[in-house]
Amino acid sequence: MAWTGLVLAATGCSGTALDGVLGRPRSPADAIRVTPGDGKKGVRPEQRLKVEVPDGRLESVRVVRSQDAQETEVKGRMSADGMSWRPLKDRKGQKEGDGRLALAAKYTVDAVALDGHGRRSARHTTFTTYVPEERFIGYVTPEHRATVGTGMIVSLEFNREIADRAAVQRAIHVTAEPAVEVRPHWFGTTRVDFRPERYWKPGTKVTVALKLRDVEAAPGVYGLQEKSFSFTVGRSQVSLVDAAAHTMQVRRDGELISTVPITAGAPKTTTYNGKMVVTEMLEVTRMNSRTVGFGGEYDIPDVPHAMRLTTSGTFLHGNYWAPNAPGNTNVSHGCVGLRDVKGGSSKTPAGWFFDRSLIGDVVEVVNSHDKKVAPDNGLGGWNMGWEEWKSGKKAAHGSKKDKGERSAR
Repeated sequence: MAWTGLVLAATGCSGTALDGVLGRPRSPADAIRVTPGDGKKGVRPEQRLKVEVPDGRLESVRVVRSQDAQETEVKGRMSADGMSWRPLKDRKGQKEGDGRLALAAKYTVDAVALDGHGRRSARHTTFTTYVPEERFIGYVTPEHRATVGTGMIVSLEFNREIADRAAVQRAIHVTAEPAVEVRPHWFGTTRVDFRPERYWKPGTKVTVALKLRDVEAAPGVYGLQEKSFSFTVGRSQVSLVDAAAHTMQVRRDGELISTVPITAGAPKTTTYNGKMVVTEMLEVTRMNSRTVGFGGEYDIPDVPHAMRLTTSGTFLHGNYWAPNAPGNTNVSHGCVGLRDVKGGSSKTPAGWFFDRSLIGDVVEVVNSHDKKVAPDNGLGGWNMGWEEWKSGKKAAHGSKKDKGERSAR
């Protein structure tokens, strides 16, 4: 009898150690393994999301990402044997596509599995990802839904220096309908511009998709934007300013519609040569010489019909204080002046031109005793050849800071 008791005791010990073998249920955490673990916080983006079972198969897996008060289901794929699940390679640019987790997000995982004995288990887990202390954004030109001239260049100015320009560039997609090749060019570490080889064709619709969210642009600095916007190219208007002849020829869709008298930069304050793009239009503005690198030569509080051509301060604007200069002599501090009246009028040459212009129109200056405007001064990228633009090498045309920043008179 004593021997029999020993045998029974041994049998009882064997049953406790082999719960799974004898058919006793496992805990959900043993039956379904989720990485990152339940309740984890500050999970780094490079950690991979996966759901696995040690035996049996997964019946279903649902993963939801909560970010910026929005919920998105994360698409995934089961392995052929049903024992693991991974996020799909995302062709639409969502961050799970390359296996990286989104930042500042909460993930919820709900999985159901059958083990090797046909018993069903369910598991619910959550984890949250790392919240970056530093973010970068890009300020985009032109505006969403704008109608622009054929010379518009898509320009992004970043609020942080970009160390990994290739990663940021991959996350920006500029497409056109009808299709045309659009290529980027970097100006330093905070700006990238996009343009086709030639001016856009009228009627083209351009879409800019920014998939910068969670892109690491520099160590510890991640993107914030995930959005798209578009603009439409209107009619073609290209104006040719001849500083020596004191005229501006205005062509609409290739046809000359008017020749307007102008005044350009005086001999000591000449106007840049080259192609410039209208980036701002102001019915009236103040122009003060001290704000653009000069002394106290002028301060005009009510310059009418002002159209910005460069970041450094070159404008095409109405001129009422030197009424005899347009068509006869160059008297400005680098701007292009058209005849106007105090307060402005749509019946003057300046008012007529202003009313028929769009942001994105091209104004080209020739025959001025000055150098060509730098490609990064305003939207001056049309002054760079296509091969040079594609190569990524900055042209040696100087900089928007290389000269007293011109404006007015």
